Amino acid sequence: MSRRALRRLRGEQRGQEPLGPGALQFVLRDDEDAEEEGPKGGPGVRVPGGTGKEGVQVNNRFELSNVSGKLRKKKKKQRNKKNSTGETSENGLEDIDRILERIEDGSGLSHPGPPLPSSRKHVLHVEHRHLNPDTELKRYFGARAVLGEQRPRQRQRVYPKCTWLTTPKSTWPRYSKPGLSMRLLESKKGLSFFAFEHSEDYQQAQHKFLVAVESMEPNNIVVLLQTSPYHVDSLLQLSDACRFQDDQEMARDLTERALYSMECAFHPLFSLTSGTCRLDYRRPENRSFYLALYKQMSFLEKRGCPRTALEYCKLILSLEPDEDPLCMLLLIDHLALRARNYEYLIHLFQEWEAHRNLSQLPNFAFSVSLAYFLLSQQIDLPQQELNSTREKASTLIQQALIMFPGVLMPLLESCSVRPDAAVSGHHFFGPEAEISQPPALSQLVSLYLGRSHFLWKEPATMSWLEENVREVLRAVDAGDPTVQACEGRRKVLYQRAPRNIHRHVILSEIKEAVAVLPPIPAIPRPISPGGSKAAGEGIGSQPHSSLCLCPFSKEVTTQSVMGFDPLPPLDTIYSYVRPERLSPVSHGNTIALFFRSLLPNYTMEGERLEEGVAGGLNRNQGLNRLMLAVRDLMANFHFNDMEVPHEENPEGEADWD
Repeated sequence: MSRRALRRLRGEQRGQEPLGPGALQFVLRDDEDAEEEGPKGGPGVRVPGGTGKEGVQVNNRFELSNVSGKLRKKKKKQRNKKNSTGETSENGLEDIDRILERIEDGSGLSHPGPPLPSSRKHVLHVEHRHLNPDTELKRYFGARAVLGEQRPRQRQRVYPKCTWLTTPKSTWPRYSKPGLSMRLLESKKGLSFFAFEHSEDYQQAQHKFLVAVESMEPNNIVVLLQTSPYHVDSLLQLSDACRFQDDQEMARDLTERALYSMECAFHPLFSLTSGTCRLDYRRPENRSFYLALYKQMSFLEKRGCPRTALEYCKLILSLEPDEDPLCMLLLIDHLALRARNYEYLIHLFQEWEAHRNLSQLPNFAFSVSLAYFLLSQQIDLPQQELNSTREKASTLIQQALIMFPGVLMPLLESCSVRPDAAVSGHHFFGPEAEISQPPALSQLVSLYLGRSHFLWKEPATMSWLEENVREVLRAVDAGDPTVQACEGRRKVLYQRAPRNIHRHVILSEIKEAVAVLPPIPAIPRPISPGGSKAAGEGIGSQPHSSLCLCPFSKEVTTQSVMGFDPLPPLDTIYSYVRPERLSPVSHGNTIALFFRSLLPNYTMEGERLEEGVAGGLNRNQGLNRLMLAVRDLMANFHFNDMEVPHEENPEGEADWD
């Protein structure tokens, strides 16, 4: 096919090709050079006069008038480069292979290897490219399959700024500032403390949102979003309602819109990737950002993007790593194993074990040992290093089995593996091990098994686990003092679970863990601004309230708290207070309360719903409902004083033999 035909297929015209970096490369040769190298030709190279010399790689031959005498100097440099290029070609290929291996290892999708000590980043460092799920999906399915339908839409959208957490969609309402902002509180010890703020208009929308939630009607939130389309709590609450109705696509879209609204309000100094920016969870304005990130992370994990979900998990943990209000340490190991980023999990364990005692959590005790084992199975290392990694994995799994013996039998049951009689009949791993462990430890074990049991189903993993179980039984029969020491620590360390663990269990919605939540009484919220700091979130002071049975939440125990703020901290810091509303129910008479119990929508005289909430009833509608309630009540009365004669052996009925 001729060059002209190729240009037509490409939609190009002769002489209009864009100039590339190497378009103006002038190569002048002598006759000796031409004889040694021979004539060469290619696209964009013209040989003037039909000689064997190369022409100039330009798109316009008349641009040669600007060429000066510096071309001969370039000719000498090119001669000197000829020898060095041949010598370093092989080394260059090796360097390229090494660079590609490092890039693939950094993505966490290929066979991971232990990173170099000098290249290790902070454990809370977040990368922008890993916050985009399309980056991970492109590696699985290719860029054409992922971006094929998105390219034509991107030309039509007009939004004020580019964001990292979400990609704005053309189907969203036009963005206007909802009154949400962020300010810098203070900077100390290399950390920056920020807080979200609500304007007066946003506070009014927040009050209307609380009234809509109390009405237990999702349509009221829909009406509120028509006037405030980027109100964060309304978007998150309606997202939960859609999720409970199995509309996952709409639920994810609403969560992304909430994240977009909050990211547009970021302070110029607020950074997602540095790991040095903090948001206090005690402030109600900041909790929406935590919950939005958590919900988005859950959607990404279900979507099959564990690497992106891991990055979101690190981001949530970096906002308040000391308190960890959503207890992301119970989840980060699971996401690291699913993303096959074993070296990061090992690095996190090595960095934080000294001051956080991660080995005392069942999920870390078993996940880190599994990471070492999987690392020894996949990476290409000398035999000596493979053996040392395998030994390290065996040592850690034996320590985990001794510390948490109640994990083994439920794990085998979840994996549909029938244990050996010598193991199931032994007192150390028998039913007593699971029954005797404290309730707080049982909750952690149930949470880990409900989330990560399928990671142990591989035959090679089960064989390795069986070997170490037998080693543990030998140590127990031999009277190893470590066994008694671990038993004493279990009784002391796991008396009661902290409040943030209960909050994590509620958000996780794992049935095995929710079933063992203790019935802890609810804590009344303060009505004055400023948080009371009489009680913290440590062990021993974790009152608990659960979600109510409504479209916005899920039943857990007997008390209730809405899904937009599960288990608020006891020392909450309020920047503004909701105005007190006199409830007509509390001041009504007995008859009104009776009809209220019959018809939740019954409205007494003088009662009105706040402006902007659907379902407000006027006086006539209230009287009509009252009349209908009385009629239904009278129609349902049955008098059983008169005896009704019963026919013996009625037609169509017979005694059964």
